[in-house]
Amino acid sequence: MSMEESSIPLTVNSVIDESNEVNLEINKQIDTAGQETQENAEEKEEEGFQTKKRKKISEVWNDFDTVDGSKKAKCKHCQSLFTLGKSGATSSLLRHRLNCVKRKINLRAAEQQTKLSFLPTDSASPSILTLHSGKFDMEQMREAAAHWIMMHEHPFTILDEEGFNLMMRRGMPEWQKISRTTCRADCMKIYEIEKKRLKKSLECVDKISLTTDCWKSKTKKIEYMVVTGHWIDSCWNLQKRVLSFINIPPPRGGLQISDAIFKCMKEWGIENKVFTITVDNASSNDLAIRYMKDTIQRSRTLACEGNLFHVRCCAHILNLCVQDGLREIEGIIGNIRESVEYVNRSEARRVQFAECVQQLQLKDKKLIRDCKTRWNSTFEMLSCALKFKEAFKMFKERDPFYGCCPQEEEWDKTQKICSLLEAFWTATHIISGSEYPTSNLFLQEVQKIKSALDIYAQHEDLFLKQLASKMKEKFDKYWGDCNLLMAIAAVLDPTKKMLAVEFCFPKLYSELDASKHISKVKEIINSLYEEYVVEETNKGVPHLPESESFGSSSVRRSQQNSVYNWDDFDEYYAKVETSETKKSELVDYLEKGRLKKNEIPKIFSCLEWWRMNRMQYPILSKIAADILAIPVSSVASEATFSAGTRVIDSYRSSLSPDTVQTLLCGGDWLRYIHGLKKKTKKFDMEFWKHMLNKEEDMEIAAEF
Repeated sequence: MSMEESSIPLTVNSVIDESNEVNLEINKQIDTAGQETQENAEEKEEEGFQTKKRKKISEVWNDFDTVDGSKKAKCKHCQSLFTLGKSGATSSLLRHRLNCVKRKINLRAAEQQTKLSFLPTDSASPSILTLHSGKFDMEQMREAAAHWIMMHEHPFTILDEEGFNLMMRRGMPEWQKISRTTCRADCMKIYEIEKKRLKKSLECVDKISLTTDCWKSKTKKIEYMVVTGHWIDSCWNLQKRVLSFINIPPPRGGLQISDAIFKCMKEWGIENKVFTITVDNASSNDLAIRYMKDTIQRSRTLACEGNLFHVRCCAHILNLCVQDGLREIEGIIGNIRESVEYVNRSEARRVQFAECVQQLQLKDKKLIRDCKTRWNSTFEMLSCALKFKEAFKMFKERDPFYGCCPQEEEWDKTQKICSLLEAFWTATHIISGSEYPTSNLFLQEVQKIKSALDIYAQHEDLFLKQLASKMKEKFDKYWGDCNLLMAIAAVLDPTKKMLAVEFCFPKLYSELDASKHISKVKEIINSLYEEYVVEETNKGVPHLPESESFGSSSVRRSQQNSVYNWDDFDEYYAKVETSETKKSELVDYLEKGRLKKNEIPKIFSCLEWWRMNRMQYPILSKIAADILAIPVSSVASEATFSAGTRVIDSYRSSLSPDTVQTLLCGGDWLRYIHGLKKKTKKFDMEFWKHMLNKEEDMEIAAEF
């Protein structure tokens, strides 16, 4: 018998067996249905003497089954049993439902199968959705934890806290505790990754300006130097990054500072891109910049023969001028400061002072404390205290122990000096503002200060006259020479142009000096423009080898001879050619009128204007981008010290310099990546004490 014939009866028999099984299953279902029908009938008979059972509507029964005649409930996920009371309360079931680990795992697996998961968007990239697998990844959690530590300057030990780990395990049962050592290693790894990315992006930058300053940690007795880079990116956005926060071993002289900056430049590959360096007026910084200029000029040419390379910090110059004025009323300031501290020293005094304020119906409700070493903080404290002058007088009548209340004459002197310092405060607020400004804003502020000093120096009041004269003497000492950077930046502002220099300089200098400085500014601008023209020409000239040219060399030479020997055409062109030559971009820009107030929006950005007009002024727009990116103050670098105080506090004084640099630099980079703005502390005493200690060095600085 063949194989095909033998397979036929086997197939028939299998079909018959399957049909018998189906019939048996149907019979079972019929019997079961009959039993259910009988049970339903019995239940209906009992309904005559039993109350009708309420339908189970709680969502808890989606995860539980009743067993043992509805006396117990069994979890569908972990098979746990719970006894039900007579009332049928489900509180214990709800608690277990929320904490059941297996239920959470099952729900998470079901969500992965039914929908796509996207990471939540942040402010830095609101239009980008990141596809997420939905699976818990401890490696990603470690990375996120390291980002959190670095961005917000938390200690490594925060990840060891039991409360933190309890919270994480409550939301993610798979969470594993991260040790301090592991977190530090993760931070170092992220620092190296982000450093490579930033270094790669700096390769596309043509010019970068630096700010630098030094700071001594009182906890570790170690001196650090911070270097911050400033540049315009390809999208015409002003960028600022902390490039290094390094330890400088003693002695910290000009040569050591110069070597440390060169090491940073070499490490980042920007030694041929540094345009300017902004430092304060310490004598060691003057020496360091002199070393750097001599070294750099051996390998390349600095812009305008190095006249723009050294930028002096305007905030420190203003600080020196104001400190001279504040010393004249040092005793008065002490009384007002002590009055503010006396009121805030106890709750009872604050309540009593608040009653005085309420009775006088004053609008302001709160006194402002100051930092003694920060003059603008002192100015704000004095201005606020003046509003509570009458309240202090009333408070003195109620508190017999209050003995430092200023006299009426002292209040008058405070009022006068505050009116004088208002111009300084406005300028400092703009220079040191949280919103990073471009350098075209400062010439007008300096001119306002000089005009205010000139007016008060001729004041009828002898106290104001002497005060203003002393401050004016210090102002002229430090601004005796022309600040080229602020002048050039003002010229490159389309709302000011050369008229701003011609308007401000006669008010800043004598008639002879003003004319000399205006000529110098014009000379520097022309020289700078010519340098950029040469630079762009060298970049733009295509150099093709003969093998890449079209046609043979003999044909090309014959073509050149036939073209350039066409003397008749040259003679014709000479006749019709106009005598007027094409204007340069600089001449065209300066000859056009400046933008009037009614021609610009309320919120005007000089940088944005150059971005919009970069096609019309391709070379001049590059000059504007490089000049406007130069900071006229080292405040951007000094702000890093407030973070340094928190990172190297008394509890973390054992941190190595490499770890400190990782936390400060990496935190700065990550805040930019995640679109976070750094929250500054109002009173960082160690930082501002550092600022005061530098004043002695600043007084020794060479006059310029």
